[in-house]
Amino acid sequence: MKRPLKSLLTWQVKLGIGLVAASALVYWIHFLIFKDARHIFLYLIGDIAFLFIEVLFVTLIINQVLNSREKKQRFKKLNMVIGAFFSDVGTPLLKHLSGFDAAVATLQQKLLVSTRWGTKEFAAAQKLAGSYACAVNADQGDMVSLRVFLLSKRPFILMLLENPNLLEHEAFTDLLWAVTHLTEELAFRERLSGLPQSDLDHLSGDIKRAYLILIREWIRYLQHLHQSYPYLFSLSVRTNPFDRNAQVVVAAPVEKEKEKVRHGA
Repeated sequence: MKRPLKSLLTWQVKLGIGLVAASALVYWIHFLIFKDARHIFLYLIGDIAFLFIEVLFVTLIINQVLNSREKKQRFKKLNMVIGAFFSDVGTPLLKHLSGFDAAVATLQQKLLVSTRWGTKEFAAAQKLAGSYACAVNADQGDMVSLRVFLLSKRPFILMLLENPNLLEHEAFTDLLWAVTHLTEELAFRERLSGLPQSDLDHLSGDIKRAYLILIREWIRYLQHLHQSYPYLFSLSVRTNPFDRNAQVVVAAPVEKEKEKVRHGA
């Protein structure tokens, strides 16, 4: 069935026809006044020749600038989503998963992130996360507590997976899928005690997958906060899941405390 001609005339088509008609009308008025068709065609051909340069300028330069600006906006929104994930799920999940890692002392020594960290320290942390050989054992940690936590966060994680902006961040999407899979593995088991070693090995692999990706994304997120949001970075440092001495309360510097004691404050 053919569509009516009227439905095919979108506002863009109508606008184009209107502009061409207006241009033709102005050229006609010019000819009526000056009676010089040569002058009209001389400048018309010159304008058409320059049109190709204008198209080149618009498509390759202006379009590139607009795409870059749009990409920055999407990246900013994406980091807001990632920030919400780590505030509600990621950071506490690291605490849960690190309880299954017998080699976690290595991370506790080398991931003591501080406000004095710079590009060099974050690069070293990323290198450590990329080569870290964890010793995950599903029977070592508290799987019941982990299951309760993950099930309570499942609606939030599924909501994040529906966010189209996350399609541009493959690593973070992989993290969400790894966490979702671990949640389902734990949810489908009626009991988590007395499991055969083969099943414990399987769960250890699922925990390890989510754990390693989570560590890498957590470090990348901290570096972003360090560069763009120092106040949020400060809070993340004070809630570091690998720092056994971390505390949210901001402690006064030692020098100030000594000064208060001296003056009897």
